[in-house]
Amino acid sequence: MWVATPGISVIINERSGTAARPEVGPEIQALFEKHNTRVRLERVRDPGDLGARARQAASRHDLLVAAGGDGTVSAVASVAVSTGTTLGVLPMGTLNHFAKDVGLPLDLEGAVKVVAAGRVRQLDVGDVNGRIFVNNSSVGLYPRMVWARDTEQRRGRGKWIAFSLAMLKTWRDYRMITARLQVNGSTTVVRTPFIFVGNNHYTAEGFHLGGRSRLDEGQLSIFVAPECGRFEILSLPVLAVSGRLHSEGAPFVEFQSDALIVDMPRRTSVAVDGEVVMPVAPLAFRVRPHALQMIVPETPG
Repeated sequence: MWVATPGISVIINERSGTAARPEVGPEIQALFEKHNTRVRLERVRDPGDLGARARQAASRHDLLVAAGGDGTVSAVASVAVSTGTTLGVLPMGTLNHFAKDVGLPLDLEGAVKVVAAGRVRQLDVGDVNGRIFVNNSSVGLYPRMVWARDTEQRRGRGKWIAFSLAMLKTWRDYRMITARLQVNGSTTVVRTPFIFVGNNHYTAEGFHLGGRSRLDEGQLSIFVAPECGRFEILSLPVLAVSGRLHSEGAPFVEFQSDALIVDMPRRTSVAVDGEVVMPVAPLAFRVRPHALQMIVPETPG
């Protein structure tokens, strides 16, 4: 499907990767002008304002373009889903997982060309208690690590030093969570250091570890590590890379489903596309098929 839009608003997260460069605004405008396309730039200094600025643009019936990393894309995508607006992405973050999985060019000129061409597909998103995620959501180790990382950054640590210290602290304070899972018509109780829920099928082993080949299959990937101890968890990356994560005796279980209920005895932090929130249990995860109108390359890759 091909669309024409009355306007394009580029939501720039000034705290995100290469989008933080002062010259990035004029550069984006110039690249769009090469395709005879004019855009409105919305520079956002506080990432907490991304949703509000995107909603303002959506109220003008503009196409929304997220310029930043995965957190920026998630915030703008949530608005696109709730308003029925089309989303474009200029991948300008550190990892750009979503852009890679969609098949977008990671260079700015190539990404602008895709947005200007305007080819739209309908993609799935995940949802936990009404909150949208485009990549994944998790309980346990990862949200605790994010809290620790943010604490170190507030103390003035650099990004990667803060991340390393947070990993060490999370491992030192290693603990399990106990949860009741309802999935595929069955209920089970697990003790696990994490519950990972991904939007569509995540590759858990081998060369394409952590990637997704499709975002329109209407499924969630659910990963847990039952009774996985502090030292056992260190072996999981090795098992994953070597393709032995599902071997007999490995402390790892994977499910595929369109919905999951996670019930725990106490309220806990949940990571949603890298942002930590505190929703009220039980946690109701579901996939929302074809809920996101997304501009994609004509030929993915």
